[in-house]
Amino acid sequence: MDCYDPIIRLLERGVREQVFPGAVWAVGDASGVLGWGARGLADPADPGSAMRRETIFDVASLTKIVAVWSVIGALWEEGRLPLDQPLGTFWPEVAGLPLGQVTAHHLLTHTAGVPLRANLKASYGTDPRAVREGVLREALHRPPGEAVEYTDRAALILGFLAEHLTGAPLDRLAASLIWRPLGMTGTRFGPLPDAERARCAPTEFDPGSGAHLKGVAHDFSARLLGGVCGIAGVFSTLDDLARFQRHLLNPAPRAGFGEAWVTQSLRIQTGGLAPRRGLFWHPGPGGDEDVYVHYGFTGTALWVSAKQSRWAVLLTNKLYFGRDREPIAAVRSAFHALVFTGSRSLPRAAPGDQPESRSR
Repeated sequence: MDCYDPIIRLLERGVREQVFPGAVWAVGDASGVLGWGARGLADPADPGSAMRRETIFDVASLTKIVAVWSVIGALWEEGRLPLDQPLGTFWPEVAGLPLGQVTAHHLLTHTAGVPLRANLKASYGTDPRAVREGVLREALHRPPGEAVEYTDRAALILGFLAEHLTGAPLDRLAASLIWRPLGMTGTRFGPLPDAERARCAPTEFDPGSGAHLKGVAHDFSARLLGGVCGIAGVFSTLDDLARFQRHLLNPAPRAGFGEAWVTQSLRIQTGGLAPRRGLFWHPGPGGDEDVYVHYGFTGTALWVSAKQSRWAVLLTNKLYFGRDREPIAAVRSAFHALVFTGSRSLPRAAPGDQPESRSR
């Protein structure tokens, strides 16, 4: 029996039970990809749209990792961004405002006390400049450091901060500092051009257009801000995210952040507060602190374990069938258990070996 058969059966069941139309996955270590596979369809309305290695996904909140966390890490390692210094001491735009007392560390651990919901259009209108100003001037709803509360605004603010420190937009920063050096040629903020849109897995049905969103960010805040923001908006492929994940365990030279940022991020940074968190990453299901994970609302996920020297990627477009979180949460937990809890049964790649699973 192929050691990846349990993963294959798990994802085939997810397709049969309409948890998602299809999925692609990869497992690897510091040397590269150990196995990968694809099951199901990208678009149930198109029987010829088999999920493939090159299928493009709206990765949703994985944007927070592959764009914001990565860029912030690069700036921190360059000494351009102090994590524990109040933002108002080096960002004139927020000096004297409630946000000025918050640190980047607070934002990265979701302990900043900023509002929990984005609500950008309802709060600030549709002008991106007014949205930015409104977000930066918003009152805190609790003192920084008091509680761990996940909020999209943390990544949005950090994206604005990175743009302030560099004078460059977030999409250009991510491409120049992270994606191009790592060879992530299929990763970009949307909306996608037509040629790439054709390879994109559609997400949720949009009543306004009368079709499923495809090549346009599902996240409304990202669409409101022209496709580029810290919350969401990135599109990527299995191979690109595999390159990114490998970099966490075996940092490539001249590719933005390195081992220091990874080590800092993949450990508990919230003291006795619960839920426990690293820097944007959080412990795996059941509080597994050997493995850190981040999820995307569209049905995407990244896992990494420095202790086991193992990483995993799971990409689905579960939103095609609806917003019920329980089915995809169950699949993710089972996938986690197969890859990490049962990792002794999975192979180790020889140097330079890049095997492919027979689940294609």
